[in-house]
Amino acid sequence: GPPKFRVNPGVRLAIAKINLPQNELARRCGITSGYMSQLLSGARLAGPQTRRRLLASLSTLDFDQLFEEVE
Repeated sequence: GPPKFRVNPGVRLAIAKINLPQNELARRCGITSGYMSQLLSGARLAGPQTRRRLLASLSTLDFDQLFEEVE
């Protein structure tokens, strides 16, 4: 199947550094804060649309900084 990606563990720290609340990031990405929390903890994988929205919302980070492929 297609490759699967999760959010890198360091992203939680990165958004804290830029003083971006998780719920605001979730709003920008069009997802619930609960889903965002699961993405940031690695409990849920990030699908293509969510990856695009996260990249757009966190423009200082590139794909490899934001995501890691899971087997």
